[in-house]
This record gives sequence, structure tokens and C-alpha cells, in this order.
Amino acid sequence: MRRSRNAKIVATLGPASSSPEIVRRLFLGGADVFRLNFSHGTPEDHSRRVTIIRDLEKETGRPIGIMADMQGPKHRVGLFTGGAVTLTAGQNFRFDLDEALGTTQRVCLPHPEIFAVLAAGSQLLLDDGRLRLAVERSGADFAETSVVVGGTLSGHKGVNVPGVILPLTSLTAKDHTDLLLALQLGVDWVALSFVQRPEDVAEARAIIGDRAWIMSKLEKPAAVERLEEIVAISDAIMVARGDLGVELPAERVPAIQKRIIRSCRRVGKPVVVATQMLESMVTSPVPTRAEASDVATAIYDGADAVMLSAESAAGQYPVEAVGMMNRIIEQTESDPQYRQMINASHAPAAPGHTDVAGSVCSAMRSIVSLLHASAIVCYSSSGHTSLGAARERPESPILSLSPHLPTARRLALAWGIHSVHTDADVADVREMTAAARDVARREKFAESGETIVAIAGVPFGVAGTTNMIRIATA
Repeated sequence: MRRSRNAKIVATLGPASSSPEIVRRLFLGGADVFRLNFSHGTPEDHSRRVTIIRDLEKETGRPIGIMADMQGPKHRVGLFTGGAVTLTAGQNFRFDLDEALGTTQRVCLPHPEIFAVLAAGSQLLLDDGRLRLAVERSGADFAETSVVVGGTLSGHKGVNVPGVILPLTSLTAKDHTDLLLALQLGVDWVALSFVQRPEDVAEARAIIGDRAWIMSKLEKPAAVERLEEIVAISDAIMVARGDLGVELPAERVPAIQKRIIRSCRRVGKPVVVATQMLESMVTSPVPTRAEASDVATAIYDGADAVMLSAESAAGQYPVEAVGMMNRIIEQTESDPQYRQMINASHAPAAPGHTDVAGSVCSAMRSIVSLLHASAIVCYSSSGHTSLGAARERPESPILSLSPHLPTARRLALAWGIHSVHTDADVADVREMTAAARDVARREKFAESGETIVAIAGVPFGVAGTTNMIRIATA
């Protein structure tokens, strides 16, 4: 089963998409990777969904990626007497550690780590930034504030503290438990929420090892300030525009999104654009024109994937949302301007990525363009050869062959890659060429006599040895 597009779709599973039939329809409609949101659901829910996906994988014969998204450190206010209060601009309001029900004058904020970093002038954003309060005085267990932008505040609403690095890691006690479950279930990607610094990724890497690839979600200004370092230590990046748009002025988010995509493309790390992409389709069978343009912009910029959250997890039209995103991507990539924009935004590899493998992939891009090859065939045990090919954003589709099923599943996220799990490694160039021909014809990427370009590493089966290009006919 072949997609007629390069960019991929990540679809979140939830109450609206938990049956085998709906998951199957989501996959056939365009979903390449399924996201399990560990902020919601029980271990039994996640286990059941993994089973459904793996059964579907066997049925279709296509590697399917699974992403486990960790909740991360969520900060919320306590409960109020009467359920909610109304705060007005200019009034004073107190946060403290007292667990008593909140009033119009105070509420519990059960997070001493927040009080530890507050100072006069600090801002507190409540309920996704709808309410804004300025700190006037604070201590180890309280903060006296003045309401700048008021509104209704109910219990358990989120709290953001822009402009500071909180003294905690991105993995909470709940995340440690969820992470162990996710690894036991055999997920392919682990998404880390609220990454602030490279050390957060390193902590997760020490636990995960090579059992899954790590996707760092960038939703804190502190993470953007150390973007290159975090990209370097991560396997992929998610532009998580929800919280990022709360802690930063909304007008800054588009430029930051483009900067993150450029940074990832330079080093060949997959990048996913997420949050509110087709938000109106939670309750509507069609998106707004602005949402369609938002998805298209990410595709024109060369993002590896775009993601659906509530649209596919809890919305009324999950299948329609995936189908719509699929059509937007196909239409965008069929625009003659698309290839021009992809070529114009192509940048040389970042320092440290101009090795033999990078040179081979760069040469491959030129060869494919000159010969108008029907397909590129990559042999990759670790996946890095295929990712190197994807970094180049070549004109021809990439057939990635790997004898390791986890690698094949992980690569389902990457731009332009049609991932195939092969039965065994090839032993020499002759076997490689024969296999490339067979797979290219079988998967409908090339017809007999058409040109294909194969890249691999010799000796075969050794990670990180990409050093060969072979031009052949299918």
C-alpha cells in the first residue's frame, strides 16, 4: 500500500477512535503513525490500542509507527468553593499551598517548584493564557499577585510561568510509570513533554536506551533558546504550538515554527508540526480555510509530518479529519510551487553532518534529479541511511528496506520514506541490486527498465557506513 505524498500524518487515538474498524479506516485514510496520549486513558486502554495497531500491521503488511506521548509536568490550580470564581483586572489574588477550597481572594497552587522561581514582576498565565496575573510579592509557599487580564477561573485549570526554567525534569513520577508501560508495549517513539534543556532528553535516554526513538516536544521558550542542542540530542522534534503559543506571544509562533523546521532539516532529524491544525473538525465535517492553509504552510516548509490531536481522538469526525489532512497534503505537494519551495529551502548539512554518508546522500539527490529516477532504494539497519536520504528532500520517492522491524516502524514518520521490512540482510552488491529491483517493482514504484538509484553501506548490516551509490534499472 503506497501513499501518494511525502509528508506523513500522525493521528491521536482516543475515545472516538478506539475500535479496530475506526483505526483501520484511519490508517487506510492516511494515518502513518498513531499517537497514544498518556495524559488520558488507562494502561488497559493503551494496551488494547497497541494490539489493534499491531493486528492491522499484520493484516496490511505495512510497518506502522506508534508514538507514546508522555504527560510531563502539568501545573494546575486547586478547586474552588462553588466550582469557579471571576477575577477582575486590578484586584489582588493569592496563590499558596493551603489545600482549602479557593475563593475570590486565593486558591491552592500545589507546586512549590513554581514559588521557588517567582519574583516580583513574574507573570502567571492561567487557563491557556486566558487570564494573566503579575506577581507583586512571593515566598517559598505563596505568591501575591495583581490581576492584569481577568476572567472566569475554575478548578484544575492549567498554570504557565513564561520566561523561567522550572527546577524539575520533564519526566514526573507518573511519566516514569507510563514510560515503562510504553516500552513494554513496544512503542516506536516516546514524545517528551515540556522539555526545557538537553539534560531532560539525556535523562530519558538513560532509561529508554535503544528501545525507542525520542521525540522532544518544544513548548517552552527555554527550549527554543537551546534549540540546536536539543535537536542534536533528540531523534525528532515536535513543534507543540499549544503551550508554546501560551508562553510566547502568538505572533512569534509562526517564525519559531519555521526556525525549528529549518534546524531539523539541516541535521536530518524528523520534525512534526502539531496542535490545532484542523481544530474545527472536532465538531465540524470540514475545516476552516485558515486551518487548511496552516497545514499547507507546514508542508511547503518541508515538515516531515503533521499531527491531529483532539480531531481524531475525541472529535465527531475522526476519519474525515484524517482524510481531509491527506487531501490537503496531496494537493499541496502537487502544486508546481511546492518543489520550487522545497528546493529553495534546501540548505547544506550542518557542521558535523558533512561526512561520507552525508556526501553520498547529497550526491544521490543530484543524480536522481539529473536522471529522473523512478525511486531511491535505501538499505538501512539503523535507519540513518534512509533519514540521510530524506534530509535531501529528493524528487523521487524513497524506498527504505530494513531487516529490523523496529527500524522500519520508526521510519514511517519520516518525509518521503516508504518503509519496508525485509526478511534478511543482503550479502553483497549483486544481491542488493536484485532486491532493489524486486521491491521497486513489487511496491509499484518502478516499472521494468526504469532507472532506480540505490544507496547503502558496505560492509552490509553495519550501522553508520553509508558509502555507496548504485544506479540500476528496475
